[in-house]
Amino acid sequence: MAESVRFPLGEPLPAGVAGFGTDGIRGRVGQLITPTLALQLGYWCGRVLPEGGPVLLGMDSRSSGPMLVAALTAGLTAAGREVFDLGLCPTPAVPGAIRRLGASGGLMVSASHNPPHDNGIKVFGACGAKLGKDQQAAIEAGLHGERDAATGFVANGRLALRPDLLEGYRDALLASVGGARLDGSRIVLDLCWGSATSCGEAVFRELGADLTVLHGHPDGTRINQGCGSTHLEPLRAAVLERGAAMGFAFDGDADRMLAVDGRGRVVDGDQILYLWGQALMADQQLPANRIVATVMSNLGFERAWQAKGGLLERTAVGDQYVHAAMEELGAALGGEQSGHILSAQHGMSGDGLLTALQVATLIQGQGGSLADWMDGSFRPYPQKLVNVLVPDKGRRTGWQACEPLAAAVVAAEAAMAGSGRVLVRASGTEPLLRVMVEAAEQGDVDHWSSHLAALADQQLNSGPGQ
Repeated sequence: MAESVRFPLGEPLPAGVAGFGTDGIRGRVGQLITPTLALQLGYWCGRVLPEGGPVLLGMDSRSSGPMLVAALTAGLTAAGREVFDLGLCPTPAVPGAIRRLGASGGLMVSASHNPPHDNGIKVFGACGAKLGKDQQAAIEAGLHGERDAATGFVANGRLALRPDLLEGYRDALLASVGGARLDGSRIVLDLCWGSATSCGEAVFRELGADLTVLHGHPDGTRINQGCGSTHLEPLRAAVLERGAAMGFAFDGDADRMLAVDGRGRVVDGDQILYLWGQALMADQQLPANRIVATVMSNLGFERAWQAKGGLLERTAVGDQYVHAAMEELGAALGGEQSGHILSAQHGMSGDGLLTALQVATLIQGQGGSLADWMDGSFRPYPQKLVNVLVPDKGRRTGWQACEPLAAAVVAAEAAMAGSGRVLVRASGTEPLLRVMVEAAEQGDVDHWSSHLAALADQQLNSGPGQ
């Protein structure tokens, strides 16, 4: 086996580094995510990404971000690459700048919706999309000492601080609404102490919105803590107290968004796809009336969209899979129930701020309210997701080999007789088995989700080695 590049930091790569999950490499800082990992990842990205342009770096507000950016920079410049450091920015600002500059690729330091003690690294290729499997495999081989590193350090790379590149991202956000305005629209933004604080308030104010801003400063010690798209209670309370027309909450790196209407009801990614999809369909800008969603999207959404003459294509969970399907099918719109929305017209990057602007201006242009629109939207089937901690990766990812659990899933779907479904999958970013049940009747959802989760815990967390 070829010897991997060694850096004088006195610690090996963490044993848990298996490679890229559904959204890059992510985990606890100091355990899975370390300076050594970032240093070597930067070096191997420098070796694998194509030559000819700079490599861009961005980060969210986490306290560990500057450390990891510095280590990535060291690795990239050791491989001879020119590095442009954008500083604090939303994740979609990185692929957008890659495309505008003709850069060789980019990396974003963020753990998305995870708590402050976590961090992660997302890698984008020269086209601005997440890395393909071949490039991922080449980088992983380098990290694990399976590639020849005989060329060693080139050591002639350069670093430039380029926060000015965010101006292009802000301009693109404003241009995305085609001249529409939000004058007089009372809106609440929950910026989550994270990446959205870099420009979220500014773009909404420039369009004339009457704003209330929550968690509006970068604070890496509080990012995602009781706020943002994973904790909607503060947003809902502020919308109701202020009498706002709508509110938008972002996750730590602002690549996804969830909304609430004026009555405090949650508007999730399925509702956003339904709203935006209808607008595109009316303008004949939705090829084959097709939307791409994941296996997590609600069955009520699928059936309502089909009733309108639309097609719903489902993929595995992860925006990279939605992206790939959209490209293959020529689809204009896709996304996830969690609020990652991709638009072919706007660069195919999950972008919470762009999605919020689209929803706000669409509603403003219709002359009604988001609550009015929700009143006429589809009725989602009751749905429940239960996370079961399964530390053993083999058991977690190979749960289908557990005969009692697999048989129980089949029995549950048979009992619901076409009026519901079960989805069991291993998380790509956490040691969790996710058990999701949805059905026309809440009783079926509660019964089968509880039963299957308990069975999974019993069967997968017992026996030898547990």
